[in-house]
Amino acid sequence: MKNTMLLHSDHADQRQALIDTAIASNTQGINQGTSGNVSVRLDEGFLITPSSMPYESLIPSDIVLMDHQGQPVNTGITQQGLAHSSVRRPSSEWRFHHDIYCSRPEVMAIVHTHSTHATALACLQRDIPAFHYMVAVAGGNNIRCGHYATFGTQALSDYALKALKDRKACLLAHHGVVATGHNLASALALAIEVETLAHQYTLVLSLGEPEILSDKEMEKVVEKFKGYGERAQG
Repeated sequence: MKNTMLLHSDHADQRQALIDTAIASNTQGINQGTSGNVSVRLDEGFLITPSSMPYESLIPSDIVLMDHQGQPVNTGITQQGLAHSSVRRPSSEWRFHHDIYCSRPEVMAIVHTHSTHATALACLQRDIPAFHYMVAVAGGNNIRCGHYATFGTQALSDYALKALKDRKACLLAHHGVVATGHNLASALALAIEVETLAHQYTLVLSLGEPEILSDKEMEKVVEKFKGYGERAQG
């Protein structure tokens, strides 16, 4: 049994929830291996999964606490309660997590994936248009694809922020998906929905170009979707 007593004052529940969400992203097939990353906002910064560690092997003390300046914080704890001499390296994509939290106060959690169909569209630098009304779950009449930049760079973070303007999710060209939420469950659910829509869209494209729903219709659906998920989850 995992000993979390010494982690209680260091966000033990949030750390474990982060691990559970990361594992769920693999179980749901939207990540594999060590791809992608997950974070959750805290008053003092945010928690994020570490770099290059299999999710199934993670323990709460492996999760990295980042401050408001984007610096890792040495919490001085391990799973056995011994002092850390250092902290795990945060995910290489910590920068866009940090920048999203700084610029979007409503965002409380972020799930980044390399899900198959969404990434395939991202490799074509293709937005997901309003071929289906559920595209509105991401907050608008499309799910944008941001420009390509090397992973972990400020340029990638800047492009992600631009693609996320007035949106809850976006694609990153030649990379993957960023999904945000009011908690970890809603961010994960949105990441799964984006992959489902991407899969449907790629199937539709194999048959031909779909008719796209009008902006007026999508405005109606976006309005209906306001608070979508929050009500269902209480």
